[in-house]
Amino acid sequence: MAQESMVKTIDKVVIRFSGDSGDGMQLVGNIFSDVSAGEGNMISTFPDYPAEIRAPQGSLSGVSGFQVSVGKDVHTPGDKADVLVAMNPAALKTNLQYLKPVGIIICDSDSFTEVNLKKALYNTNDPIAELGINTNNIMLVPMTTLLKNTLADSGLDNKAILKCKNMLALGLICWLFDRPVDKVLAKLKAKFAKKPAIYEANEKVVKAGWDYGHNTHASMPTYRIDTDEAKPGIYTDINGNTATAWGLIMASEKSGRPLFLGSYPITPATDILHELAKRKDLGVKACQMEDEIAGICSAIGASYGGHLAVTTTSGPGLALKSEALGLAVMAELPLVAIDVQRGGPSTGLPTKTEQTDLMQALYGRNGESPLCVVAAASPVDCFTMAFEAARIAIEHMTPVILLTDAFIANGSSAWRIPDENEFPEIKPRLVTGDILEEGWKPYLRDKDTKVRYWAIPGTEGAMHRVGGLEKDYNTSVISTDGANHELMVKTRREKIARIADDIPLFDVEGDKDADTILVGWGGTYGHLHSACSVLNEEGVKVAMAHFRYINPLPKNALEVLSGYKNIIVAELNTGMFADYLQMHLPMKEIQRINKIEGQPFMVNEITEGVKKLLKNNNK
Repeated sequence: MAQESMVKTIDKVVIRFSGDSGDGMQLVGNIFSDVSAGEGNMISTFPDYPAEIRAPQGSLSGVSGFQVSVGKDVHTPGDKADVLVAMNPAALKTNLQYLKPVGIIICDSDSFTEVNLKKALYNTNDPIAELGINTNNIMLVPMTTLLKNTLADSGLDNKAILKCKNMLALGLICWLFDRPVDKVLAKLKAKFAKKPAIYEANEKVVKAGWDYGHNTHASMPTYRIDTDEAKPGIYTDINGNTATAWGLIMASEKSGRPLFLGSYPITPATDILHELAKRKDLGVKACQMEDEIAGICSAIGASYGGHLAVTTTSGPGLALKSEALGLAVMAELPLVAIDVQRGGPSTGLPTKTEQTDLMQALYGRNGESPLCVVAAASPVDCFTMAFEAARIAIEHMTPVILLTDAFIANGSSAWRIPDENEFPEIKPRLVTGDILEEGWKPYLRDKDTKVRYWAIPGTEGAMHRVGGLEKDYNTSVISTDGANHELMVKTRREKIARIADDIPLFDVEGDKDADTILVGWGGTYGHLHSACSVLNEEGVKVAMAHFRYINPLPKNALEVLSGYKNIIVAELNTGMFADYLQMHLPMKEIQRINKIEGQPFMVNEITEGVKKLLKNNNK
């Protein structure tokens, strides 16, 4: 262990791991993040996958990255990295732009071969000079040589040995940032429980990486990362897709309704299906259907049968599900449709993030077809909003679209596992004997909420049909009467509007006395929160508000927003939420900061955008 005098304490650090798609950068990043979360650090991660399934090894298009910010007051993965780990010349070349000017580079010097330099399109045999890197800022480590020497007696073949190189980098980073190697090894032991030889090889390599840092660079300081004061409890590193799955399971437990998932694999939503498929022990039924339409239609059938029914997808799949969503609206059945947004249109940018499905979620169905739309703000919030989407769907007998995005779905944060009593009971509006005695019909409604009752098949005296054809308001039989249709359209619309009585009021952060408010929705929360803090520290008076409930909006939202002189909406599209707010606030000019590059915001993009708009406003 490094001497105490050589350990420096820092508030936070941003590390970016980069290499070929097969180099295990996501695994290394996840283990480092998980261990850091267990140490009490706040974390925020950004896995940056290439779109190609398996690009040529060593090519620029095949580089995979994983960025993590660790420390205190962490809300984003960081604009630029303090440390870049590059496993080959291509990774160094493509990721140098994400490194701070004085950042540290750790690179495998053995990878600087003529073949690899040619694949990465270098013009010379000196990549350090060609890229203009200060030699004081780069640590050239002969990783491949060290790896082969470490595993010379392991009995593994050359291919298996090279697969362990990522663990050498992990060991070195653990030394540099004072991470407990024993906890890293515990993670590896669990992962390779059925492959002891592989675990033993990785154990040796992690230790070799730590020893290399300690012995070769003993004169360099290591860093201890500060922790925030945290609420007591058990913490873990969780990504948004896993959190979404677990939130649905909690909702099933709290509602007493068995959970059914009807889904079709699609990037970046597939991991929700994978996670729920593991949970047969909790009564989850997860069915991989033949296509997107079958996925949602099976879920509608399960909902009719009394299940908490869910379907998961991304933008292209949501388009395919639109007709069936209309059926669920007309039948007034509880259903949660989860859209993990990605770049479009069509198949677009499958591994990149955007917020471009908002209008599709709000209006992408034929006829007057209102439903509830909510959005998760962070990987951890995916748990809460999945639970909330299920609660609203069941208690208000409506489809609910939950919007997440690739950034928070694949990214992770430190999460305190909640106590069961922190979430309320979900109360289905089931048909009971008392309701049957009152002369129950399928579209008999609660007078206050306009919500119809849920008749589970098998309930004596509650045999019924619902479907896509319009029904009579009073008798529930098929009706084509124009006046009745208008009444039913307005009733379904009012039912959704009244959900506003059952969601939290709108809240404002930042400078309470500001006349400018920065507004966002969904997965941009961390970047906007950080930008607001930076602006306030610089003396720019800005408040901030973030929307998780989109249709209906919180009851006080429009009143609060109308009190600000400047309303600036920042979102990863061309201005969809800004247009939506403009429709509700026609007397206000909604200003915009937009990005559509398949990447999340950088904090400085928002701060500079706000300053520019305010400067123009004051001219």
